[in-house]
Amino acid sequence: MRDERAYATIVALFAAGLYLAPNTEVVADPDIGSLVGPVMVGAAVLALLLALIGIGTRVPADRQRVAPGTALLIGLICYLVYVVAGAVAGIAGDPSQSLRAVLFAAGQFASWYAVLVGIAAFVVTLLYQLVLVGRFRQRGRPRWPWEGDDGE
Repeated sequence: MRDERAYATIVALFAAGLYLAPNTEVVADPDIGSLVGPVMVGAAVLALLLALIGIGTRVPADRQRVAPGTALLIGLICYLVYVVAGAVAGIAGDPSQSLRAVLFAAGQFASWYAVLVGIAAFVVTLLYQLVLVGRFRQRGRPRWPWEGDDGE
């Protein structure tokens, strides 16, 4: 059981790295602050990582399934965390501009980038579940197609 949890955690770290990988400009408004974008992305990545570790370590290996509903919920959570983190970071950066930060966050709800944050979290979660299901059902080391069961 311990090896399964370690494997699930390592795969979750790689999945979060995949989720973080796109190198794009997150915030188009430079007046909101230079740290708001990284905080928004970091919060979404952290939410995804914690959710994936929770899925991988709490569900026993023989009960792992690809669950689109769970993936959809995680995508929605990452979307909301992304937007709320933008508001919190904007307010923390300049408390005198709180209304501007809240309006910025409200505008992010409809932005393509925020929607893609949720969609990417959904896809990465599905792929993570698929990797876990395939690994745990396989039992043992990976085998090449030409290897038979009599090799060991």
